[in-house]
Amino acid sequence: MTSRGDRPPAPDPLPIPVVDNHTHLDIGRDGGEPPDPGEAIAEATAVGVPRMVQIGCDLPGARFTVEVIDRYAALLGGVALHPNETPGLASRGETDAARAEIERLAAHPRVRVVGETGLDYFRTGPDGIPAQQDSFRWHIDLAKRTGLALQIHDRDAHDDVLRILAEEGAPEHTVLHCFSGDIEMARTCVERGYHLSFAGTVTFKNARQLRNALAVTPLSQLLVETDAPYLTPSPHRGAPNASYLVPLTVRAMADVLNVDVPALCTAVADNSERIYGPW
Repeated sequence: MTSRGDRPPAPDPLPIPVVDNHTHLDIGRDGGEPPDPGEAIAEATAVGVPRMVQIGCDLPGARFTVEVIDRYAALLGGVALHPNETPGLASRGETDAARAEIERLAAHPRVRVVGETGLDYFRTGPDGIPAQQDSFRWHIDLAKRTGLALQIHDRDAHDDVLRILAEEGAPEHTVLHCFSGDIEMARTCVERGYHLSFAGTVTFKNARQLRNALAVTPLSQLLVETDAPYLTPSPHRGAPNASYLVPLTVRAMADVLNVDVPALCTAVADNSERIYGPW
């Protein structure tokens, strides 16, 4: 395991380029400085990850996203209010203004995602649940009105995420970002036509349940991501994550699925373009 703070070495390049479907170039690990976007893109491109989706999940992050996707052709963007942001906005009476700004930023032609939105019952207590659920429903509606993909954050809230998606009607392209459910949840999502995005967590030794979920997900509904700077794949867990480490996760996924790496890369690339459109 790499020491916290050390940068892992670059893995062997992938044979076919793929997309990092969810990264945060505006965030530094453990309070450190965020990465230089140009350097991060160059490092990732060198190992077969030349395109990525930059996610801004609060107002400063969403503003950064719209600025950086104009500067770099490798990036598309997503904007939203993270579920952990929404109770505070509600308590300060700032919800309407924040939503209006997210909706304005979502109109940018290179923003292709409403997200990450969803539910997080790990960091927000029971008092914050109504605000989270109301915000989730609003973001679902925004994705449908704009025709954008929806990326969902789901932490300790599987049943409510699935229930609200069913009640509201999911957008055409719905992605469970950093999928964390079990095999039964995966089957439900597959039946509903959702896409499951797997991060470095699928490589962790204690993640057998997650690998079982991956194993029942068709190639046509799979995506890969970093959620950088978090969730660094093994054997570098604890170190800063970045898009250049995607090949470690892709190769681990191919082993679980018993498919060759080029086939998985092709599927991930095709799925990404179908969901997000051309870069």
